[in-house]
Amino acid sequence: MKIANITASLHRMAVQIEGIKEALEQRQFVFVEVETDTGLKGFGVTGQFLPWSVIPCVEKHIFPAIKGMDPRNTEMIHQAVWKKLNPRAYTGVISNALSAVDIALWDIRGKAEGRSVAELLGGARSHCPAYATFGYAYFDRDELAAYARRFIDLGFDTLKMVVGDEGHDWKEDARRVRAVREAIGPELGLLIDGNYFFYPAEAKLLCRAVEDCNVTWFEEPVHQNDARAMADLRRSTRIPLAAGQMEGHRWRFRDLILNHAVDYVQPNCCYNGGYTESLKVAHMAQAFNLPIANGGGWPIFNMHLMAGMMNGGQVEFHYGMWQAGKRFFKGAPDPDGNILRIPEAPGLGFTADADQLRDSHIKGEDEADLTGRDAHGYTRRQR
Repeated sequence: MKIANITASLHRMAVQIEGIKEALEQRQFVFVEVETDTGLKGFGVTGQFLPWSVIPCVEKHIFPAIKGMDPRNTEMIHQAVWKKLNPRAYTGVISNALSAVDIALWDIRGKAEGRSVAELLGGARSHCPAYATFGYAYFDRDELAAYARRFIDLGFDTLKMVVGDEGHDWKEDARRVRAVREAIGPELGLLIDGNYFFYPAEAKLLCRAVEDCNVTWFEEPVHQNDARAMADLRRSTRIPLAAGQMEGHRWRFRDLILNHAVDYVQPNCCYNGGYTESLKVAHMAQAFNLPIANGGGWPIFNMHLMAGMMNGGQVEFHYGMWQAGKRFFKGAPDPDGNILRIPEAPGLGFTADADQLRDSHIKGEDEADLTGRDAHGYTRRQR
């Protein structure tokens, strides 16, 4: 079995935030399909960042480098890509493109062997816990409380909200965290996500202000996931820290771990070189007695890593990516309360919906303009 063809395409959907009529999330992703000479196909995805660079990276650079190779030989394939295309360990476009290709390779292997990707990765369990990201930065405090209760009603026992926004300071973030904690009660898990927003001093002040709110983790609190600054913050707060969804490869994670910067390691297979590279990160975390967890969404892909590894943790049901998964992939599982079960079908366990992909296909760069939206694809309301 040999790699015969690889294609990549950009897709978009608008997600209405239910109950918040003025809130709209634009979700974009790059879809990649790998075809073998036997006709067996697999697919993968990566996110919306620089898609018009990711697509030619997949089709014009990665494909020629690995054409004719056995898709099951993922170490050989990664070696070829690193040597020919990325000897200096760049991240960004090359990591994203390789991620989508690698996910497709594991999908093919799973289908060929009749096993799920989670089983191929280690098969630690047949399910993993799930949490919901509900708290957008542009919600006011009443909307935060209302939306939190909505996801509690769906059965989630752990919720994540965004902190850090150009429209307010860390003091308002502290008030928002307190409003959510009051709304959900003292027992449910509450996560906060800074999305690299804060200077270290601001992050310390916010931690100090909400330490009594029983925050499960503070995700990516400081600019650029600065390992030194995060280690200093970790020493100064009782709130556990998490990071890693877009680090790109194992060496960035090594810096976070060796600097004692994190309590939770967050490799996302859609951005960190796929399952092959994320597996290395998970094993490295094991050596330091650290759990892994999913940040950055795409739970239906990351569930395999979390269920496959003995130190695997929660997957993130970020509303927009959750809805995109339901629309574009037939058989994509929903959580049962706060538990997500791995499908019994081989490979990824679900299939791509060709009709939905065709109808959402963006064919020109002008059509993919995200002007007026933030880094996560949210259309912000005018205040």
